[in-house]
Amino acid sequence: MKKLTILIALFMLLTLLSACKKESPSPSPSPSALPSALPSPSARPSPSPTPSASPAPTALVNPLTGLPMDEDKLNNRPYAFMLNNLKKALPMSGVSKADVIYEALAEGGITRLLGVYQDISALGDIGTIRSTRTYYLELALGHDALLVHSGASYIAYGEISSWKMDTLDYGRNSKLNTAFWRNSARVKKVGSEHSVYTNGEKLLGAMENLDVRKGHGEGYDLGWQFADDGKPAGGKSADKVTASFQSGKNTVFTYDAETKLYAVEEYGAAFMDEAQDRQIAVTNVLVLHTDIAPIPKDSAGRITTRLTGEGVGEFACGGAYAPIRWSKKWRDDPFVFTFENASPLVFGRGQTYICIVPTDRKTEIS
Repeated sequence: MKKLTILIALFMLLTLLSACKKESPSPSPSPSALPSALPSPSARPSPSPTPSASPAPTALVNPLTGLPMDEDKLNNRPYAFMLNNLKKALPMSGVSKADVIYEALAEGGITRLLGVYQDISALGDIGTIRSTRTYYLELALGHDALLVHSGASYIAYGEISSWKMDTLDYGRNSKLNTAFWRNSARVKKVGSEHSVYTNGEKLLGAMENLDVRKGHGEGYDLGWQFADDGKPAGGKSADKVTASFQSGKNTVFTYDAETKLYAVEEYGAAFMDEAQDRQIAVTNVLVLHTDIAPIPKDSAGRITTRLTGEGVGEFACGGAYAPIRWSKKWRDDPFVFTFENASPLVFGRGQTYICIVPTDRKTEIS
C-alpha cells in the first residue's frame, strides 16, 4: 500500500512538470540569429548632406597690373622698351598698352620713357625706339626685364657689359634684324634717329634664335600689391596731378570718374598712341622725387639720376592722393613703395605711370 502511494505521487509530479514545459514561452533568439535584413541602429541611412560650393580658385594675375593673365606667361621676363618722347617725334605707337610706364629726364631737358610689358604677343607695332642710359638700365633690372633699345651712351654700354645685362639692341645683333625697321616717312620728316620701330610678334620670333634667359630666376618677386579699389584711405582730392620735370616739361594727369582712369597730357595736348588711335590713360600715378645732376665734363650734357636708396613722392588713384616713400636697395632690386605710416602701398588693378622728377620740383595736385 505504501509503495502504491509513492508511485501515484511520482506520477502526478511528472504530469505537472510536463504541463509547465508546454506552457512556457520559447526563448528569444540570440543577437547573432537576428535576420540580416533588419538594419541595426548604426546602419540607419541618414540624409545626404547638401553639397557645399567649392571655393573659387585663386586668380592668376599679371604681377605688373594685378589683372588676370594666363598661367604660362606669369613667370616670363617682361620686356622694357626705350621709347622716344621728343615733341617733334610724337605721336608714338604701342605706349598705351604698357603695363608700367616710367618717364625720366634725359640730357637737353627732354624726357624718355621706359614702357614695361609682361606680355608682348599682342602688342603690335611699337616705337619709336631710342637709346638708353644708366638709370633706365636700373629700372629694367628692377623688373628683371629684357631691355629693348637702339643704342646707348658710352657709359651705359660699359655697364651693360660689366653688369652682364640681357638687352635687345637694334643694329648690334644681326639675329634681331628681322624684328626692327626704320619708318621711311619718319626718316624724311623728323630724322633717322626718330624712326626705329619693332613689333611684338616679330620680336618674339627673333627671340627664338637668341640664347638668353626668358623666365625669371627662382625666388624673383616684384612684390607689388593690388586691389580692386586702390584709392588711398584718407587721401586728399586729386582730380588733376601735374608732374614737373623742368621748366616747360610737365606731364598732366586728369581723373575721369566714369572710367576711373587718369588721362595723360603733355606739351599742352593729349598724349596719343598713334597705332591704337587713343589717348593714354592709367589707373595709378606716382611721382618720385630724387637727386638728378649733370655728369661732370660730359660733352653731351648727360645726367645722373639716383634710383637707389630712399626718397619721397606722391601716389594718386581713384581721384585721391597720399604722400609716399620709395626705396630701392640695389640696382637689381625692384622699387618698394609705402605710405608715410610705413604700410605698403596697394595699387589699383590696372596700368601705372611713374614720373621720376628732381627733388626741387613741386607736384601740383588739385
